[in-house]
Amino acid sequence: MKLFSSQIAALVVLISVLVCPSTGWADALQQPEPGKKIKVFILAGQSNMEGRADGEKLTAQDRHRLGKVQGKIQLAFNDSPIAPLDAVRPPQEIAEIYKCDLIFGPELFFGMSLSEAWPDEKILLIKRAEGATSLHGAWNPDWSTDKAAIMGEENDPKLYDDLTRYIKQVLSGYKKEEYEICAMLWVQGETDAGNSVAASQYGKNLERLVNGIRSDLGDEKLPFILFQVGHGKVVEGMKRTAKKVPNVTRIPQSQNPVSLDFYQKMENGHYNFEGMKKLGNRFAEVFLNLTHN
Repeated sequence: MKLFSSQIAALVVLISVLVCPSTGWADALQQPEPGKKIKVFILAGQSNMEGRADGEKLTAQDRHRLGKVQGKIQLAFNDSPIAPLDAVRPPQEIAEIYKCDLIFGPELFFGMSLSEAWPDEKILLIKRAEGATSLHGAWNPDWSTDKAAIMGEENDPKLYDDLTRYIKQVLSGYKKEEYEICAMLWVQGETDAGNSVAASQYGKNLERLVNGIRSDLGDEKLPFILFQVGHGKVVEGMKRTAKKVPNVTRIPQSQNPVSLDFYQKMENGHYNFEGMKKLGNRFAEVFLNLTHN
């Protein structure tokens, strides 16, 4: 699955460079209103950030909400053309496994809730996600062959570098004074939890990720919101990092079905429609609470 997604992403990048080498997606980007800035959010992680929730289960009310905000919020996702926020068509392999023609991750209800709270703002979500990838290897800002090899990712894309490249490429369509990066959302950890070396290093690697993205984006206080996934030392590392590093917020998760921190999953561990909808709304709630404090 990783190889298929990587090949598709690389092909899309190549085509975009050949077709539009100088301006990228500048023509597709919505422009800020006079005196305002585009509000930008970075989303990254593995398959539960990419999303496996069935977009065809959106209710009439969900579609009505989405239709009211689509003119003000755009999604840039894995090098696909920038488009109004919506559920997306999955790669063929994912469509066949999950028997659905549309999927979404936390961005859908996060974006809707955020736009409803900020009716006078324009929003851009930039998402880079790939299933079955690790922070110890592919996402590590301090990538090395040895670290990647521990996870079997030595021949896979360097996803941290790819993320920062993608952000800068998308934002090249704006002048610096035309946008504001508001936060980064992170959903990743399941792969590292399955490897004792990666799990034991997760907290340190997460801290490197936070510091690295803040440095590369030029904002040492950029809010970083992570969703607690995985188990054992990975969760311990998430808790330590959120406690130690300023402006890092952890969204807890419980396996107790009656808990407010419970998110419904499919049998394979991916969040279903209800679980993903709740997660997107929760991300928005947490971010908006941070901005009000």
